[in-house]
Amino acid sequence: MSSDKRVHIATPQGEVVVHMNDIDPAGWVEFPDIGLRQYFYWISPETGSSIAILEFEKGGGIPNRHTHASNQFMYCLEGRYEYTTHGVTLTPGSFYMNSKDNPHGPTIAHEKCRLIEIYDGPHYYEKPDYHTDDTMIVPAAG
Repeated sequence: MSSDKRVHIATPQGEVVVHMNDIDPAGWVEFPDIGLRQYFYWISPETGSSIAILEFEKGGGIPNRHTHASNQFMYCLEGRYEYTTHGVTLTPGSFYMNSKDNPHGPTIAHEKCRLIEIYDGPHYYEKPDYHTDDTMIVPAAG
């Protein structure tokens, strides 16, 4: 995992600062079918925990209800992003937390959205339908 050039900080030591203009355009993981692109700032090869920036196009979103194999945290930087089952909506400055194993989704971006997403372990138990082997940068729990 640490050799994947799509992970910006492969082995962090000490303090690290990354600015948006430091991001390598080739490092984005693209999900054109769901209007998403993802850039990993950091992934722990030992635990699968990660920090990434997500960008959803207007109308994009996660298509189905699902769970995660760890706790998920998000902070909305831009846009309006809704978890449609319960109407939970993130707007700039909103913090979202979803506990491990809690079913949530689907989602929709009502406008272009930029979110910071953090997991404290692996993202999934099994690869979701909208992932491919190439986009599944953080391995499933196992």
